[in-house]
Amino acid sequence: MADPSPPPALHATGLRKTFGGFTAVDGVDLTIAPGGSLAVVGESGSGKTTTARMVAGLEEPTAGAVLLGGQEPPYRRARPARRRAFARQVQMVFQDPYASLDRRQRVGDCLAEVLALHTELRGTELRQRVAELLGQVGLDERHAASLPRALSGGQRQRVAIARALAAEPRLLVLDEAVAALDVSVQAQILTLLGRIRERTQVAYLFITHDLGVVRHVCDDVAVMRHGRVVERGPASAVLSAPGHPYTRELLGSVPRRGWKPARRTTPNGA
Repeated sequence: MADPSPPPALHATGLRKTFGGFTAVDGVDLTIAPGGSLAVVGESGSGKTTTARMVAGLEEPTAGAVLLGGQEPPYRRARPARRRAFARQVQMVFQDPYASLDRRQRVGDCLAEVLALHTELRGTELRQRVAELLGQVGLDERHAASLPRALSGGQRQRVAIARALAAEPRLLVLDEAVAALDVSVQAQILTLLGRIRERTQVAYLFITHDLGVVRHVCDDVAVMRHGRVVERGPASAVLSAPGHPYTRELLGSVPRRGWKPARRTTPNGA
């Protein structure tokens, strides 16, 4: 008898989140296969980051369910041991790595701390794994001895990615992970993420407002507006033939060669 297929890396159904009388997310379903990649796209206030925080267990849904590899997030009321075990399943990479890194901690020590928390590695094996993680993101022992302030923005984001990978997660949530980088560095990080997914089979949930970066790293896309998913499908199909007016509006705002922003007019033509 053949082994059953593995559970999805992420299976979220009917996610809803309210803050007082405001509904930030309403009825969102998301599924990512093991090793797959999904972009959740929308403008600021669309609910995409709140969705990501529910997936990562940082916010508890008002309604709906999240399963990562068949497991439900423990949320904040759970015991620390269970929350730590779940953290191995999902890790986040944020927009501003400088804010998420300890400014007083050297890069190598940062990675070693995560490994000591989530693995049994110690001594030489731990140091070897730190070197492997740095190499995986294009850094070396010189960077291991550096403080975050001595690194460029792109290098700090590479450290943040290495730190997230140290736990060997099933799912990596990237919340606007390239938004603060200039275009050339964005391209380097997106290429790096593509290579990492090929090697490790970690799944990606890529949160972004920019449809221009989606095609470089994601298989599928879900477009959010006002807390709901208004369009979803393979990235190639959605980007080449968007069906929803809002998706077309987002695509129309992506700068390209010869692109000029549309001129807004007032009733008197000013």
